[in-house]
Amino acid sequence: MEIFPYEVVYKHFIPKNELVTEDGAYFIGTFRNDPDTEAEDLSKELLSLNFVPVIRKTPEGYYEIFVRKGGYIPPERHWINIILFLLTIVSTLVVGALHAGMNPLKNPANLIYGVPFSLSLIAILGSHELGHYTLSKIHKVRATLPYFIPVPHPLVGTLGAFIKIKSPIPSRRALLDIGAAGPLTGFIVAIPITFIGLKLSAVVPKSSAGGLFLGEPLIFKFLSFIAGIHVPSNMDLYLHPMAFAGWIGFFVTGLNLIPIGQLDGGHISFALFGKHHTKIAFASLFALVALGFLWAGWWTWAILVVILGLRHPAPLNEVSRLDRKRLLIGIISILIFVLTFIPRPFFVK
Repeated sequence: MEIFPYEVVYKHFIPKNELVTEDGAYFIGTFRNDPDTEAEDLSKELLSLNFVPVIRKTPEGYYEIFVRKGGYIPPERHWINIILFLLTIVSTLVVGALHAGMNPLKNPANLIYGVPFSLSLIAILGSHELGHYTLSKIHKVRATLPYFIPVPHPLVGTLGAFIKIKSPIPSRRALLDIGAAGPLTGFIVAIPITFIGLKLSAVVPKSSAGGLFLGEPLIFKFLSFIAGIHVPSNMDLYLHPMAFAGWIGFFVTGLNLIPIGQLDGGHISFALFGKHHTKIAFASLFALVALGFLWAGWWTWAILVVILGLRHPAPLNEVSRLDRKRLLIGIISILIFVLTFIPRPFFVK
């Protein structure tokens, strides 16, 4: 094994026994001070040195730590992120122009009309993923820059964005911080964008031909009320592209906060409820199946989360508990889920 940072372990931990093998170093003993804080600090320091610590509490009341050398860290290929980002700008500009009633395929100059939608949507999705990325860096978790997903779809132009976590999550505190940072940041950015878009939206007569309609999350109803929008029974609200981008942002936030597996809501659920998260995940799956009778897309989503896995792996450090600040963040995340979830996102009249 390479030179091991014993001084880092001894600064936080008093070993009763220790063993060094080719696979790593094993310690059993007690922490010098508050285990919640000491285990958290020890994890951060070892991870910053590319050592991976697994910290558990024994039935006898002692603490055991197994530390192994981290793997090779390959250089990131940012050019892939850049190309996908540029393609997403183009695809959302095209869709935004179409929403504005202009055809950029006939006249490329019409792409300028797609800027409000494109800029708004990318700001919401990008801030969501950068929230995850920033907190990953703070907690010494290896993560990629956001990958945007462009699609030639006339409704949205993108399937969103994601980052790849490339190292274990060190603790429940880190898990909650990283999981909640994305939805909270995206939600905050979406609020002013949606409000401005609603102020620019128009109340129009109902079309006798019908069409595709959007379900309203509670936050959308609230912002419509604040914006002073009143839609008579014989009228409809025609959303400005910025308001539609905000709606998509809220919809994506609600999807991500479903408390299942590797979704943001799954991270938050495990951090808050520990071993009980599995029961919550299965209850959420049954709820998705039931909601499929309102919108068939929930059945597709249910199949996808089953493929990805309902359970959530434990973090490296199972000792450190959540502090009051993080419990509050967890409660706020649940509230945002309630405000953004749409039982029937799309329907036809």
